Amino acid sequence: MRAAGVSYAAPAPVLTADEEHVFASATTMTSTESMQSIPLLYRLFFLYIEPVSAILGAYYAGGKPAEYLAYLTSDPAAASAVATQAPPTATLISLYQLSNLYLLFALNEHLVLSSTGSRRTWRRLLFCLLVADLGHVATMIPSALEKGWADVFLRFWAWNAMEWGSVGFVYAGASMRTSFLLRVGLRVEEEKGGKGKRE
Repeated sequence: MRAAGVSYAAPAPVLTADEEHVFASATTMTSTESMQSIPLLYRLFFLYIEPVSAILGAYYAGGKPAEYLAYLTSDPAAASAVATQAPPTATLISLYQLSNLYLLFALNEHLVLSSTGSRRTWRRLLFCLLVADLGHVATMIPSALEKGWADVFLRFWAWNAMEWGSVGFVYAGASMRTSFLLRVGLRVEEEKGGKGKRE
């Protein structure tokens, strides 16, 4: 007989070893299938190519600051002089901070996106990175004022390594992010039935 005012919780179901194995397998399969719903090109670029590129940027900004500044200098003679001199302390600190942000970019993109196949999460993070793309291109405006807008933003055949990294590769990243946000190459999964259709 149950005492008045006393409630009893039902015991939690106990899974056998076989049931736990089946549950773990189903969970892993669901996670894998979810990630497989992201097209291979997007996964290759956002999980590997771009993070590695950002790590290279972190290496040059923090590990070779004088060389990094030389690439930003439009005049060849001045660039040679910059490459052989230690940057001022304030400039060095700024480059170390830039290197840290490049590393943050790489880790955020790879670790967050590789942990989920949720397109909502992918879209939100890639939108933030698209905003960063626009800001990164805008940082090249002083160079454009010095060298000319077309030279910096359009004439890719004359770009140096820094311009390829700061403009050309950013164009590629922004194009990939815009394509994902516009659902190019993605399938719209129906909530029922498990079938999909291409937009």
